[in-house]
Amino acid sequence: MDQVYHIRCFRCSICNRMLQGLPFYALDGKPYCEDDYLNTLEKCCVCNRPILDRILRATGKPYHAECFTCTVCGKGLEGIPFTVDSGNQIHCIEDFNKKFAPRCSVCDKPIIPEPNQPNTVRVVALDRNFHVSCYKCEDCGLLLSSQAEGRGCYPLDEHILCRNCNARRVRQLTASVC
Repeated sequence: MDQVYHIRCFRCSICNRMLQGLPFYALDGKPYCEDDYLNTLEKCCVCNRPILDRILRATGKPYHAECFTCTVCGKGLEGIPFTVDSGNQIHCIEDFNKKFAPRCSVCDKPIIPEPNQPNTVRVVALDRNFHVSCYKCEDCGLLLSSQAEGRGCYPLDEHILCRNCNARRVRQLTASVC
């Protein structure tokens, strides 16, 4: 502030409090008492306290770095990947996957990327989810694949089957009808 004041004229621009001997702040060329200055600062959306130093912005909201944490485990998320659920709650990737990833209909584990891998493959058949390694014929255990010749899925009565086991079951069904 490049201005000179009489002692009794040196007052907060908001509340008119005398500032002689008190901490004060200059904002846009005007003096502010500490309380009124703090009220001009952005507030952290978690703790609602003013952000005095660096503002961390995520999901369009201001945070203190120490307040930007996973809602499940409390891990600090500054500078690391995170995601947001449908309720706008912030999660570390690991907790988000544990909570929201589709579950394999065979092993009931979440279908998530392997450590240090950004993506994973999920097989969907008969409205059910499978890990690639769990997508097997229910009768013989042959690992099924849409890309390998002769290893496609041939479902029958909601059962995941390979071509040979499907043919065997169809023969059994037609033999029992005759």
